[in-house]
Amino acid sequence: MSMTQRSLPALGPQGFHRIAYTEWGSTAGRRPLVCVHGMTRNGRDFDSLAAALSDRWRVICPDIVGRGRSEWLADPQGYGYAQYVSDMAALIARLDTEQVDWVGTSMGGVIGMVLASRPNSPIRRLVINDIGPFIPGKFLGRLRQYVGKVARLPDMAAVEVYLRQVHAPFGPLTGEQWRHLATHSARPLAGGGFGLAYDPGIAEAAFTKAKPDDVEMWDIWDRITCPVLVLRGARSDLLLPDTVDRMKSRGPKAEALEIPGCGHAPALMAADQIALVRAWLDR
Repeated sequence: MSMTQRSLPALGPQGFHRIAYTEWGSTAGRRPLVCVHGMTRNGRDFDSLAAALSDRWRVICPDIVGRGRSEWLADPQGYGYAQYVSDMAALIARLDTEQVDWVGTSMGGVIGMVLASRPNSPIRRLVINDIGPFIPGKFLGRLRQYVGKVARLPDMAAVEVYLRQVHAPFGPLTGEQWRHLATHSARPLAGGGFGLAYDPGIAEAAFTKAKPDDVEMWDIWDRITCPVLVLRGARSDLLLPDTVDRMKSRGPKAEALEIPGCGHAPALMAADQIALVRAWLDR
């Protein structure tokens, strides 16, 4: 098992910006698997999944622009799905492959859906983790309450406490797993303390209304033709049971599995969750 830190230049209206990614496993004879994180997270969330699957896959875990080790945009209005999709197309081109498998949690699932819906898409199989073509405005209102609100935390212990509070729906993680998330969710600040490892400006671009509207993307969903697996946290307030039923009956007619003990979104760090992803991708 090998892990390498890499980056590539990606182009947007403001110029080039650097996209960081972590690559696991050999490039020789292995299918590429791209794993993309949620709104305020980063590619190191997938370390457990990537380590486990790197025996069969070449696993690539990017930090979407403005998150993790990737650069921040000078103008926060540049944060949006048009840029994220363009950046991930550049990443796929960097991999020099005709097809990739895709695992996307929340925002990463939306990026995967958009890419999979395009003609001649390189996505071979798509796993979307606790996201779908309908996003309740009530859920977006909950995100709006905390995304971009924390300016400084005094130490790493405080970072971990904060993450345990806002990401409690990830499920029953171990102390070691919470520490792993905290380690890769913090950036040291001048003058001491830590900020979170994302640009607070992502909130400025994402939440333009005090009371966010519902978001519907069924037109995108209906254009997807590759096989799709939908994972849902049993207590999710984003991916509702009715949405899953519709995802199973239209468009790519996805398969769906519910993960107990989680809300939004299952962390995909537990062995049983990793086994679900492995078994479906390997079919």
